[in-house]
Amino acid sequence: MTLTYQILSGAAVTAALDDLAALRIRVFGDWPYLYDGDLAYERDYVASYRDNPDAILVAALSQGQVVGAATGVPMEDHEEDFAAPFAATGIALTDIFYCAESVLLPQFRGQGAGHHFFDAREAKARELGRTYAAFCAVMRPQDHPSRPADYRPLDAFWRKRGYAPLDGVIAKFRWRDHGDHDQTEKPLQFWMKTL
Repeated sequence: MTLTYQILSGAAVTAALDDLAALRIRVFGDWPYLYDGDLAYERDYVASYRDNPDAILVAALSQGQVVGAATGVPMEDHEEDFAAPFAATGIALTDIFYCAESVLLPQFRGQGAGHHFFDAREAKARELGRTYAAFCAVMRPQDHPSRPADYRPLDAFWRKRGYAPLDGVIAKFRWRDHGDHDQTEKPLQFWMKTL
């Protein structure tokens, strides 16, 4: 199935809020995030991209349905928990564009959506005069009981795009894993590239 892409803003984000929120819950529910999502929280989170004129929300569509999305925002406009790890790097937050997430339903992977998502966000970062693009990925133990035997991390893809992990630049964020009663803190490794 052929994918098409749209950069959503304003009313288009509002119209897609439920689809985008459900997509994030579905994709992040899988390994390695194992996120037990909340629709109301997700709707508010996605709406923040609609309300920020410097943010980007790229939707991947198949037959008119949203099957993937990627977001990005100036680092200083995102969650403080995600910006704080940069304090010791000497890099100004105003030089960084944060590529917040890329989510895509499994049956649509392998068709180039990942490259399209990064291309669009990096173009937005350059348009805003940013020097760096960065994202973070959850760190899970190799022996985690929920890790699928056939899991392939995306490190090689990210490195091919020019990203590298930043030593010691690790965010901490809380969410509830499937099967847990409480939220627990998770470490997320930052990766960055010079634009």
